[in-house]
Amino acid sequence: MLITRLLTPLLATGILLSAPLSALAIAVYSSSGPNAASIQGSVDGFRNDLGTNNGVGGSFTGGRREINWDGVPAGFSDPNNLPGNFFNSNSARGAVFETPGSAFRVSANSGSATPVRFGSINPSFPSSFSVFSSQKLFTAIDSNIVDVRFFVPGTNQPGAVRGFGSLFTDVDLAGPTTIEFFDFHNNSLGKQTVLNTPGVTSLSFLGVSLEQAIINRVRITAGNAALSALDGFDFVAMDDFIYGEPQAVPAPAAVLLLGSGLAVLVWARRKSLLPD
Repeated sequence: MLITRLLTPLLATGILLSAPLSALAIAVYSSSGPNAASIQGSVDGFRNDLGTNNGVGGSFTGGRREINWDGVPAGFSDPNNLPGNFFNSNSARGAVFETPGSAFRVSANSGSATPVRFGSINPSFPSSFSVFSSQKLFTAIDSNIVDVRFFVPGTNQPGAVRGFGSLFTDVDLAGPTTIEFFDFHNNSLGKQTVLNTPGVTSLSFLGVSLEQAIINRVRITAGNAALSALDGFDFVAMDDFIYGEPQAVPAPAAVLLLGSGLAVLVWARRKSLLPD
């Protein structure tokens, strides 16, 4: 399913607002199903929307970056942790991860001494989780929250992107799994819920694209609990991240200040463009 919406600011007393938002069109690509084929259309649509894959390193005026985890070396894969800046340092793609938890982890490859798909955390996960692109997955440790902050690739220059999307596996419940988008003033631009498919090994995708690069950070909430050996929770792992080329954050003169409050934003006008 592909959904388009418009993001419309409601101007009120004390708003801090980036000027281009006043007439900003947003496209939301959202789907869920039992296998990769069931979500391939929305993933491809989002990729086409953002443009050419720019790979690793360099800086470009357009296009996209992708993180599929599969190139992460064994030394930074389960049971080892992944540094939060790996994808702006070791493999420069302009994304740095933060979490209220203790660490980040990428699952192990088959054939290693560590079970695949986070079986080291819970022996049921290899049969519950699936992959969109074989064969590694991503999670935070001791939290189900991951913040992705953008930089001009390979630098400490804050950046902004015009779109971000993520693949998820085993989203059973409607509601808990979300992506929230923030501008470079930490104002929320809105939150979208990831579609669910009850049952094991399902895959879901959510991607949001804007006309201009104003997204400085996204917050991903995966399921309703951190991955653990417990039962009774909607445990969700992440697969590929897809996002627009990080652009240097505009100078303060490009920002319209209307008081000292936060932006009040409404997601509106839904239209389904592809059949379920």
